[in-house]
Amino acid sequence: MERRFNIAEDLVEILESSEEERDTILPMTSDEFREEERDATLHTSDGFMEEERDATLHTSDGFMEEERDATLHTSDGFMEEERYATLHTSDGFMEEERDVTLHTSDGLMEEERDLEEEADSEEELFDQASETEDNTEFDPDYHSTDGEEEEDEEEEEVPPEVEAAYQSKNGNILWTSTTPSERQGRIPARCVIKMTPGPTRFACSNAEDIKSTFELFFPGYIKKILIEMTNLEGKRVFRKAWKNLDWIDLQAYFGLLILAGVYRSHHEVLSSLWNSVSGRAIFRATMPLKTFNMMSRVFCFYKRVAVPGRQKRDKLAPVRDIWEKWVERLPLMYNPGPNVTVDECLVPFRGRCPFKQYMPSKPSKYGIKIWAACDARSSYAWNMQIYTGKAADRKPEKNQGMRVVLDMTSGLQGHTITCDNFFTSYALGEELLQRKMSMIGTVRSNKPELPPALLSVKDRPRLSSKFAFTETHTLVSYCPRKNKNVLLMSTFHRDAAISSEDHKKPQIILDYNQTKGGVDTLDKVVATYTCQRKTHRWPMVIFFNMLDVSAYNSFVLWMEINPTWQKTKKHRRRLFLEELGEALVTPYMKRRHCLPRTLASQNMVKEAQACSSVNEATPQPPSYSKVMEGHERSLRKKAPLSPVSTPSKRKRCQVCESKKSTKTSMTCNKCNMYICRSHAVITSYCYTCKKV
Repeated sequence: MERRFNIAEDLVEILESSEEERDTILPMTSDEFREEERDATLHTSDGFMEEERDATLHTSDGFMEEERDATLHTSDGFMEEERYATLHTSDGFMEEERDVTLHTSDGLMEEERDLEEEADSEEELFDQASETEDNTEFDPDYHSTDGEEEEDEEEEEVPPEVEAAYQSKNGNILWTSTTPSERQGRIPARCVIKMTPGPTRFACSNAEDIKSTFELFFPGYIKKILIEMTNLEGKRVFRKAWKNLDWIDLQAYFGLLILAGVYRSHHEVLSSLWNSVSGRAIFRATMPLKTFNMMSRVFCFYKRVAVPGRQKRDKLAPVRDIWEKWVERLPLMYNPGPNVTVDECLVPFRGRCPFKQYMPSKPSKYGIKIWAACDARSSYAWNMQIYTGKAADRKPEKNQGMRVVLDMTSGLQGHTITCDNFFTSYALGEELLQRKMSMIGTVRSNKPELPPALLSVKDRPRLSSKFAFTETHTLVSYCPRKNKNVLLMSTFHRDAAISSEDHKKPQIILDYNQTKGGVDTLDKVVATYTCQRKTHRWPMVIFFNMLDVSAYNSFVLWMEINPTWQKTKKHRRRLFLEELGEALVTPYMKRRHCLPRTLASQNMVKEAQACSSVNEATPQPPSYSKVMEGHERSLRKKAPLSPVSTPSKRKRCQVCESKKSTKTSMTCNKCNMYICRSHAVITSYCYTCKKV
């Protein structure tokens, strides 16, 4: 206000000085010239004020300050127009403007009117001053900055932590060193798991024993494929000599494979497993070695006759049907916990395969790569996918890691996905958040979304951590040793928490280490007791892996349903697999007609058959029922006890079926009924006891 009144006083002094000059320079001015000059002045002021009013209505507060200073020297008409324009501007500034205008219009305007009538040179000076202000006022490139300066000062209040070093390398993401809570940002709510972790109701209601738990992963339609394709292959190889197999035969074959894995004998020669001295008795008790080799040769789950062009279109054609049906069963039996691990497995194989992979970081180096999603706590294989290499056009797949994680976690909600640096990216975290899942994973240093501030390790102290945040992501750089850092990205953590222990690791790293081993643990336990056999057919390698994973998944289900089973044992999985193998081969033992030669194998078969005659409710053959009736009649006659006799005349075994017609000279020591070796219970005595 003081500045405005000072300007008015200066203008009055200029007018007074111009009056003296008028008396000196223009002492004799005619009345006509004065009237014409006044008319021209009024005409100019009227036209000028119309333009002045229009321009004033579109200006800002700062421009009106300059306009007010010029207004103090204009005529009455100009002041009326100025007051009118003032009413349409901002409230706070115009109140001061109106006060100044009214104050000067009383005293100062009277002096200006007198000066207009008396002085001509003063009019010329005023016209020059008006033209100068007019040029400034209507400049099209001019913009008022008084009001904008206050807004710019507010916008420039950017936190000092936001520097150029926290801009991502591609320039699309701006990271900050302050947490969202410090910036009062919106923290996304963590998702809630809608499924109950653990075995599903379907699995709990159908897992009656170990064998039934394993068969949950091989339902009827998978059994049908295995039986039909195996018999088809057997007829192709053996022609008319082939006898069709059923599920009991196939499950005995699977049981022997599992038992070979339990005994760590999957690389051992089959002849040593069936050896009467160094082998296992259960192998000889189940089936002869010749039968096992025959089943290994003809076992198949696809048509061996190749369809022209199908192999080129679909590399996974031989195993696709059974593989997809088997994978569909995995999520039906178990709900994963809050943490799920996504990683790759490598099934060892060095034969011919159109999509064989070389992975130097794996122990086996060469094999078939399988993507897997496992529960981080139990390592239950929840979803699996075979990697078939590049497409037919030989173009590499873009964003393969992101695509694999989204495929593996399809159907999950509220879980935290843990993955390694092959999969982790900023875009993956955003996509998982849209699907109501979070992510934890290591990051490669060449990712374009990383800021340079966290990549530099120069002059970084040991065990130090640097954090960077966005609204949804958290990034940490940890230096375990000098000139070495580890980068991790998370959408689950929203703070810069660091452990209080000596290693001073961030909480992100601790959670990652706790949940990263889901798939690696599955690889380890499967390789420990694997049933893989040496083969040149890559589809068989995949099926052996299906058996291993099914056996482990059934173990997880069984332990979740029966947590007290073999609680005191430390090797419960080996005991589970051993019981599973015995349960699978027992039905085949019960159907054996010929006893094995070794005594231990004979006793195993007899025990299995004795249990079947007592416990099983299956109908017996007609010949067997007639034999039992004759046996009861002979017991009523109370025949004298006698040892097993071997008469010279050989007759047909009265226990065997009529179509078999087994000749024997052995009779029972109680009823004197003719029996063969397969239906006789032989007791062993030493040489001394036999004489007694």
